[in-house]
Amino acid sequence: MLYQLHEMQRTFLTPLMQWADASSKLFSNPVSPFAHTPFSQRIAAGYELMYRLGKDYAKPAFGIDNVTINDKPVGIMERTVVTKPFCKLLHFKKDLSDRKIEALNQPKVLLVAPLSGHHATLLRDTVRALLAHHDVYITDWTDARMVPLSEGPFHLDDYVFYVQDFIRLLGPDLHVISVCQPTVPVLAAISLMATNNDPKLPRTMTMMGGPIDPRKSPTAVNDLAMEKPFSWFENTVVYSVPGNYPGFGRKVYPGFLQHAGFIAMNPGRHAQSHREFYQHLVRGDDDSAESHRQFYDEYNAVLDMPAEYYLDTIKTVFQEFRLPKGTWEVGGQLVRPQDIKTVALLTVEGELDDISGAGQTQAAHELCSGIPENMRYDFVAAKAGHYGIFSGRRWREIICPRIGEFIRTHA
Repeated sequence: MLYQLHEMQRTFLTPLMQWADASSKLFSNPVSPFAHTPFSQRIAAGYELMYRLGKDYAKPAFGIDNVTINDKPVGIMERTVVTKPFCKLLHFKKDLSDRKIEALNQPKVLLVAPLSGHHATLLRDTVRALLAHHDVYITDWTDARMVPLSEGPFHLDDYVFYVQDFIRLLGPDLHVISVCQPTVPVLAAISLMATNNDPKLPRTMTMMGGPIDPRKSPTAVNDLAMEKPFSWFENTVVYSVPGNYPGFGRKVYPGFLQHAGFIAMNPGRHAQSHREFYQHLVRGDDDSAESHRQFYDEYNAVLDMPAEYYLDTIKTVFQEFRLPKGTWEVGGQLVRPQDIKTVALLTVEGELDDISGAGQTQAAHELCSGIPENMRYDFVAAKAGHYGIFSGRRWREIICPRIGEFIRTHA
């Protein structure tokens, strides 16, 4: 019922938000006489803030049209390579002839995006930085409310199988990068492939800020998963998709609840950010205001997660710690990271990460004991938070070059 109430509220607020948007433009557009009245900037700023706090945020586009290679702009074409019910595999193809692409000799990278509330576009900066020196593919997960019930359920095991399918399609000359949540299923996928002597094993795997072993330096996210019984998650955050979506009747963890959780983790920081946005608008600081818009256009765009996948993740990863304990079975087969011997490993953590605590990703080294020491690397990014390891200046100037060097070494 909560989902239906949310949809009713959204329907009710839509005309109010449209009015707030129009009023903001009325008091800020230079051709409008209202823009030249006293306090017009404050009024316009107030209306825009109201609009942005109440509007519905759609999935953003990647919007990557070109990249600079050898000091020259090269066009980028976003292509769908594979379409599955719950995911698309996208390729950011460079607009060059096959001969020129081959001459670039760029390593092929599969970037596995999180299925944890936000869209894959959250990794836009990750993709853009990688594109200059790599041939980039990314998993673009589908909003579960848009997947008809006839497509069946989607479990954590299915996530592992999807990753394996993509690796086999693109491998073996492939380098896999997983950011945050997918570090766990990606390690499982590659472990199972190694156990079965799969010839399409990738050359390298980079694990970034993920909960390989959430017992190490637990954060607020880990504490919540441990404080609440499994039944609480089943009965409190899982709802059925209402009838106005293709996924009518599907059980999901709704995006609006996830978004409320994101905000609740740092309410003061978000309140301060909105206050500053209002002040930027009043002062006419357009660059700062636009930066705020761009961040929250992405941050506020959320998707529904399949309930089976979400609940599997809570139990398997955060409550029973099956991966580090060596008790996780996928499709009836035990996940054995120690069987990986030929895939080089790089773990990346942020010193100030408050989502995946220190040591949670580094735990992959202990599990992957079969990988020779000269093929295992660890990097901790100083002064970087969770988002800072895949977005922003530290990502572009420090972390991405380190990953590129690792990939070239083992290509």
